[in-house]
Amino acid sequence: MVDIPDIGHKVQIEVNGHNGKTSHEGIILHPASKGHLTIKLVNGYNASYPVEDIESLTVMGKMAEVESPDYRQVEFKKGLPRVRIIHTGGTIASKVDYKTGAVIAKFEPEELVSTIPELAEIANIDAVKLGNMFSDDIRPQHWNKMIDATEQAFSDGCHGVVITHGTDTLHITSAAMCFAWSGDGKAPPGPIALVGSQRSSDRGSSDAAENLISAVYWAANGPKPMAIRGDSAVVVMHASSHDGTCAIQPGTGVRKLHTSRRDAFRNVNSQPLAYIDLEDGEPKIIIEDSYQLARDSSSNETSQSPRKYSTDVRIAQFIAGPYLHEEEIESIVANGPQAIVIHGTGLGHLPIDDSGKDAPENTKVWRVLTRCVNRNIPVVITSQCLNGPIDMNVYSKGRKQQKMGLLGHGSVATPDTTVVKIHWALSNDRDVGEIISMNLCGENHNVLLE
Repeated sequence: MVDIPDIGHKVQIEVNGHNGKTSHEGIILHPASKGHLTIKLVNGYNASYPVEDIESLTVMGKMAEVESPDYRQVEFKKGLPRVRIIHTGGTIASKVDYKTGAVIAKFEPEELVSTIPELAEIANIDAVKLGNMFSDDIRPQHWNKMIDATEQAFSDGCHGVVITHGTDTLHITSAAMCFAWSGDGKAPPGPIALVGSQRSSDRGSSDAAENLISAVYWAANGPKPMAIRGDSAVVVMHASSHDGTCAIQPGTGVRKLHTSRRDAFRNVNSQPLAYIDLEDGEPKIIIEDSYQLARDSSSNETSQSPRKYSTDVRIAQFIAGPYLHEEEIESIVANGPQAIVIHGTGLGHLPIDDSGKDAPENTKVWRVLTRCVNRNIPVVITSQCLNGPIDMNVYSKGRKQQKMGLLGHGSVATPDTTVVKIHWALSNDRDVGEIISMNLCGENHNVLLE
């Protein structure tokens, strides 16, 4: 068995694997698992091999200790708009630490411009680091920090704001920003763009640079939001699996629909507002006709004070189907949620009928939900289908659900956006039953009728 040098050494290895003998060259990183050698390949990807499969290892040199570079102070250029980048986490503005192999946040403006020099030609950048969290760990208290940071940015004279964010819950945060700024119908003072990357910056196929360039360009040059079509806080990500175009997607009508594709974010019951064309080297905004027409017929007051989210709100969620039972609902309700959201089947249906007299569980579900409504707990229905409206007028079951007092008929908002909307309403003394089917800031704009 070969001796493995310390992390940071550049090596060439011969591996005898299931595909025969192969040769690889790279820099040793922290092992991905015990008994393996992990190296950073020349193409930027990581590769791990069982140490027992390595026939030979040649040390080609050791990386020099990387000192903190003396970055040139970023000088603001006269005539360029000012954009603030608010970092919350993710790999969008990170680099590889070759001492550990980890991707870590490097988030001074000087470092950003050094890594992506195109940014300095688009806007005068300053940056604020709120944290470096996995997006799965983000909760309403973190939304409130982002709300404060965006409000401060506009107060400081920024034309627009970019929030860098992990991708897994980016669409939930974008909805939260939309309702915070525009749930009452007013628009933020300037563009707010949320951006992430599906591929880390150390990979050859990384989407980080194009996504960030596009987000900054929108924040610097995009039209002022109108609090329509979900434009108060947009999501900026690759429009396809290829480079060259990023989509500007409505913050209330987008969802991550793939675990790893670069174009994982897709519109749900909505349309992209615009695209950023990067093909010719210089970004160009292409506004979609439907969004431009909506802008031409809209006029909203600018908001200076966004609304925040209560951290005490509890919203229970259930999935309709053969495993929905009275006992689970009752046990959760005993803990005092202020609202219930059920992801219904199809048009928004629940298992509440026992036509064959052989499924008493369904009758029990009907009874427990009726009790919830009688306790003044809003019960809101969304659809597992994602696409299409909640329509409880088509079948008798839907009409029965409406008679029970279940809410959601007519909504086209995604389940995630619906939950955030309910949270916003509960945090701001709005009646859930009154607003759930309303179109506050683009979440219920029915593109299906256009």
